[in-house]
Amino acid sequence: MKIPDYSTQVSNVLVIGSGGAGLRSAIEAKMLGLDVRVLGKRSKLDVHTVLAAGGINAALGNLDKNDSWQQHFADTYIEGYGIGDSQQIEIMVKESPKAVKEIDEWGANFEKLDDGRLDQRFFGAHTYRRTCYSGDYTGQSILNALLKKATQLNIPIHDSEYITDLLIHDGICFGAISFNLNDANKTIHLSDAVILCTGGHTRIWKKSSSRKYENNGDGYYLGLKAGCTLTDMEMVQFHPTGMVLPEEIAGTLVTEAVRGEGGKLFNSNGERFMGKYDNKRMELSTRDIVAMANYKEIIEGRGTNNGGIYLDISHKDKDYIVEKLPRIYRQFIETQMIDISKQPMEVAPTAHYSMGGIVATAEEHWTGVEGLFSAGEVTGGLHGANRLGGNSLAEILVFGKCAGKAAGDYSKKLKSQMRNKNSILDGLDNINSRIRKGDILPSEIQYELSNIMWKDCGVIKNEESLKNGLEKIKGLKESLKELDIRIEYNNNKDLANSFDIEASIICAEATIISAIERKESRGAHQRSDYLTTNINEEVNYRVKLNQGTLEIDKVKISPLRKELSLIIADSSQITNFKNKLIE
Repeated sequence: MKIPDYSTQVSNVLVIGSGGAGLRSAIEAKMLGLDVRVLGKRSKLDVHTVLAAGGINAALGNLDKNDSWQQHFADTYIEGYGIGDSQQIEIMVKESPKAVKEIDEWGANFEKLDDGRLDQRFFGAHTYRRTCYSGDYTGQSILNALLKKATQLNIPIHDSEYITDLLIHDGICFGAISFNLNDANKTIHLSDAVILCTGGHTRIWKKSSSRKYENNGDGYYLGLKAGCTLTDMEMVQFHPTGMVLPEEIAGTLVTEAVRGEGGKLFNSNGERFMGKYDNKRMELSTRDIVAMANYKEIIEGRGTNNGGIYLDISHKDKDYIVEKLPRIYRQFIETQMIDISKQPMEVAPTAHYSMGGIVATAEEHWTGVEGLFSAGEVTGGLHGANRLGGNSLAEILVFGKCAGKAAGDYSKKLKSQMRNKNSILDGLDNINSRIRKGDILPSEIQYELSNIMWKDCGVIKNEESLKNGLEKIKGLKESLKELDIRIEYNNNKDLANSFDIEASIICAEATIISAIERKESRGAHQRSDYLTTNINEEVNYRVKLNQGTLEIDKVKISPLRKELSLIIADSSQITNFKNKLIE
């Protein structure tokens, strides 16, 4: 079957990804008076943002008047183990109150106190209650508000478009190429500026809170091919609580809001074990510590028969649970017929969030490739070695706005835009040349890769397992030559899967080589052969693609400017921070 000829679309700003970061970017660029177009793989009503359930952070001080942007900065920087981009953190914590109020005004409908101010709940490792929320479906509320605003501004959002390549010539990005997942029609998208908002790569682990066909690392690979640099790829957050059963949805997120509302963790011996790992913060410790605790309880034989531990909130009244955690309540009823107001949940760590990603400037989120910007999970630097719950939704709104403004300003300054026919033809050939008969289906390689990453690059890793995983991945690269890809089957999913698996393999390799280089345990990066955190490893490991080969380098962390250093020094958590940085 012949792939249909391509069509062409032209815009000032092209946004790749229709989740929260993409929509906020598009809205900001549109408000500058520009022609904006948004492309997404999934339905715009069901993007990954809807899975961000628990809340969004803003230092409003509505319940704890002593909260401030300074304390939010300290919490984020310290719990990122000192390797986060301090400029990004400062921008986020200062701008998030405004962003939260704005999205609520647009229709997010956050929970309110009796006086009309926004309610706020505790999330792990936050000094104060600063997480605003809509029940346990905050991401859905934010998405609805963004879609409403985008509709009011007449921003076109195209679903089922798979981006295969960015159009690059002489280091300048002038658009992208996509094919439609339903009919395989190809489109050349010519644009003054492009914003990548494509998410992370956590789907490449066997147990993941991401859904199929999401977060395969395709955005990272698009960036690498375009000349971008990746940072902190070894820093993958394993959320402490993913569902264990049923097998087909293992890893599905059980929001941190359960622990924020008083949920307790128990092992199979009935012990509330978090006291052994963080006897002050208990279940509200940082995600890396809680995930590590859960993992250790399981592998040391104190887990359930199904390979989990228990998360229990049955000590709370049913009405309270249904009000505060309506989606989680329904989730366990519908999948396991368990009433969490009467029985504990079985949970285990699950690959949840990519804290690494594309290197971008703090204020503009410019990638270093002319005309190319990024926002959201695809961008690295903000979270360091550990992301605090509730910061990701703040990130997509704050930096979506930054990227949208920067891309719009870039477009307005252009006097002319370069186009290159050869770049377009190369991109088209990258699609056409894949259609062939072979012996291996893309899904087979995806399944094998997910097992490799879970076994050899999971919650706890070591040099031997990492190197074994790297060798296996090299074998999978060779298997790509034998893929069977026919667009007449599965609504072109095989074609999309071929791009996904190629990106996933590259991202897996980038993750593993970065994990090998970081010879310490820090935050989400835990190694059994290097148990302590080394102050000499206060660096970012960065990866580039050079003629098909990944190259890795390390960059020293920029020192904090004086005001921020004083904030860290004054923080009540500084002793805890120093204890983490053991030479």
